[in-house]
Amino acid sequence: MIEMRLSRFITENMEEILVQWEAFAKTIQPAAETMDSLALRDHAKKILEAVAKDIETSQTEQEQADKSKGFAPVLAGKETSATTHGVLRQLSGFNLKQLASEYRALRASVLKLWKAQLTDLGDDELNDMVRFNEAIDQALAESIASSAAAVNRSRHSLLAILGHDLRSPLSSVSMAASYLLKSQTLDAQMLGVTRGIKRNAATMNRMIKDLLEYAGAQIGRRIPVNPEPANMETVCRSALEEVQPTYPDTVFDFESSGNLNGSVDPARFQQVLSNLLNNAAKYAQSPSPITLSASGGRQETITIRVKNYGNPIPPESLQVIFDPLVQVSSNGSESDSYRSTSLGLGLFIAREIVEGHNGTIEANSSENGGTVFTIEIPRN
Repeated sequence: MIEMRLSRFITENMEEILVQWEAFAKTIQPAAETMDSLALRDHAKKILEAVAKDIETSQTEQEQADKSKGFAPVLAGKETSATTHGVLRQLSGFNLKQLASEYRALRASVLKLWKAQLTDLGDDELNDMVRFNEAIDQALAESIASSAAAVNRSRHSLLAILGHDLRSPLSSVSMAASYLLKSQTLDAQMLGVTRGIKRNAATMNRMIKDLLEYAGAQIGRRIPVNPEPANMETVCRSALEEVQPTYPDTVFDFESSGNLNGSVDPARFQQVLSNLLNNAAKYAQSPSPITLSASGGRQETITIRVKNYGNPIPPESLQVIFDPLVQVSSNGSESDSYRSTSLGLGLFIAREIVEGHNGTIEANSSENGGTVFTIEIPRN
């Protein structure tokens, strides 16, 4: 029996390998149920051709290590057959586990067929097998990365569409509640119910707004910031006026000092402070007041702090508090009602906006010092 190097074997036995690829792909149901032979094979031939070529290409030890882990670089802007395969399989309904199973089956099929024609397994054959596994690992990594990216794009588009579609009916609910509150025809019980509707509509509107901001950030769209001459005390008072009706039983204190004139986006910064004040109100222990302070004592920067007293945030939670979709627990004090009205996006969005002003935001929490969020932004 004539020995055949693996790269040549793949090239000369391409059709037999593709038949097995297609047969396995067809077992992935229900995604493959309506797919024809061309779709089932997809970019398999080009992937195998790239693998065969890679086996014959010389490489350094570092390149070998990177490839074995799926870390080999792909040229910027270059779409490989494996990346295209990952996207198309995602569109066909394959999940990541099913996508990976295709490569696992391909690996097993090729090695089994090749082994059947070997009489001996020498150093050259062992090296071919290592190179083959490296190339398959790299192709798998590229397919999974592109498929996962396509899933994320679809998810974020859905979130954006959902957010926009929810705004219209929510606006109608809020307007109806406002109309009833102005009518002065409600008895005490119905007045309380209507105020609750208005308050919950405002909460939902904030959640939708956060959702839309997050969806935009995940597809690479930065939150727009348009600085203009503004007074930070005015921005702070506007944020307090926005939040206070939602928490009528909470005491909010405001302190200001120094020159608070600077260049900021007033609407965006009000959004930051509203998020922080809402967050503080949900964690604060009554009757402890929540303090918002603004200081312009330094020439180049303005400092804003939001402080509340309650159960301190654990150190491990402080490390991820600005990450998206994180709902931080204050040592078990977080209520179920808070979870139901929080997407875990408010602090993430606050950080994005502050960084858009070239500023910084950090959080500290302790039993005696309370929980303090500190923002520093350049005056100009």
